[in-house]
Amino acid sequence: MSDETPNGEPVERSVDEPFLTLNEARVLGCLLEKEATTPDHYPLTPNSLHSACNQSSNREPVMDLGTDEVEEAMEGLRYKKLAILVHQSGARVPKCRHTLENKLPYITRGQQALLCVLLLRGQQTAGELRQRTERLHSFVDVEKVESALALMEEYEPEPLVKRIPAGGGRRVVTYNHTWCGEVAPSAVAAEVPVKGEAAVPVSIWREEMEEEIQSLKSELLSLKSEMEELKSNLGV
Repeated sequence: MSDETPNGEPVERSVDEPFLTLNEARVLGCLLEKEATTPDHYPLTPNSLHSACNQSSNREPVMDLGTDEVEEAMEGLRYKKLAILVHQSGARVPKCRHTLENKLPYITRGQQALLCVLLLRGQQTAGELRQRTERLHSFVDVEKVESALALMEEYEPEPLVKRIPAGGGRRVVTYNHTWCGEVAPSAVAAEVPVKGEAAVPVSIWREEMEEEIQSLKSELLSLKSEMEELKSNLGV
């Protein structure tokens, strides 16, 4: 695999070398998520992006990034042609937007949703991915998720997803994205699939509902921040 220098010259990179840092993965995942869930407030201001990166819901692990770390990660994504700063008329600051289409021109909406959730939450089962992509893209069943993941495993020129077989405390197959290098498999996914569907214990369902509520609260705070910034710009 190869990237480019600022002069456009190719730079060879080992397939085992991480393409993104963990911070860059978090920023890119947030941009993908907010584009789908809060389109009226996308692209994101630097403050909104910072808040999204440090959300306590729908994130694994929860991070506490400083504004300088988010800015540095954004610069890294710009260098890798995965993000740009948008200068909008009347806006006090440039806004942040992903350009995933530059890197993956043939990725589908469903695959993009899966990549987004994998960037934000790491290793997961197909059943978990189906639940957690619901706000981004609706999959009919787990089999559709698995089909999309299989295509991502074969994506050219490099796989986007790695399939992790059951074992080591995992009762079912799990998946992870490949952009942050080799990740040690974790003992997630204790549920047992039934007729192609991953069983969802009540505890997991409750956790998902609580995370959804926290996510909505975070988005509300982000909207309030946007309103305050708009009032400040208007001198209200």
